[in-house]
Amino acid sequence: MPVRDTINYHDLEGLRVGRFNLGVNSTFVVYRLGGTVFDTGPSNQWRYVKPFIQERPLEQLLLTHHHEDHSGNAAAIKAMTGVTPLAPVQALDKLRQGYRVPLMQRVIWGGPTPVEVDALPEELALESGEPVVPIHAPGHARDMTCYLLPERGWLMSADLYIANHLKMLRIDEHLPTLIESTQNVLAHDFDTVICPHRGIVEDGPQKLREKVDYLVNLAGEVQTLSAKGVALPAIMERLLGKETPVTRLTGNNFSKINLVRACLDVVT
Repeated sequence: MPVRDTINYHDLEGLRVGRFNLGVNSTFVVYRLGGTVFDTGPSNQWRYVKPFIQERPLEQLLLTHHHEDHSGNAAAIKAMTGVTPLAPVQALDKLRQGYRVPLMQRVIWGGPTPVEVDALPEELALESGEPVVPIHAPGHARDMTCYLLPERGWLMSADLYIANHLKMLRIDEHLPTLIESTQNVLAHDFDTVICPHRGIVEDGPQKLREKVDYLVNLAGEVQTLSAKGVALPAIMERLLGKETPVTRLTGNNFSKINLVRACLDVVT
């Protein structure tokens, strides 16, 4: 069943869309603060994102990273408004040239359309002059960048949070880097996480710390069992349970065994 919902938090507006309602990972929130929009939502939801974008004059479109749920409508928004998206420098080539999307992700989100983008400037602000601070936070993706709104204590968190207890990992995610990025973000001052999947998380720092603690503890358990000679599939079933149908549907791109294997690289 498709998802359409709105979020209003102070002066922040959000539109949640999704082709399927299969949990938080299958829906996406496009956020707007004044004339600034953060990320674009997936291309297969354009018919719903389009009127949301048209509600107010668009001054600035900020992308957190290249993934198709975050940037899928960037080309359509640029064509409609004339506003060139701004993106982390690490994302420019993928956004400009396009990239391959695995079949299951294409079914859920649709595919990307190449779009001309500009790199984030050295100084970034809302149209009101309120500062926006980009924080590079790789691990989930090499280009992923969060946006801190220091005067509000808000963190536009991209995919840094989503949940505080991960059970699965994409094959291209790097767990040690993800943990390090989360710790780096936690060194900044904020109280609310604005997540494009989970929504508004008012105890954001606590939830991010819980996520780091969980991952470090999980890595320690995996490494202890591995040192005793327990095979990784057996460790997975003991700590996380059996794989779900999602693993098969994604061709093993998103799986519990990926998370267990990645735990071996974490320094505990």
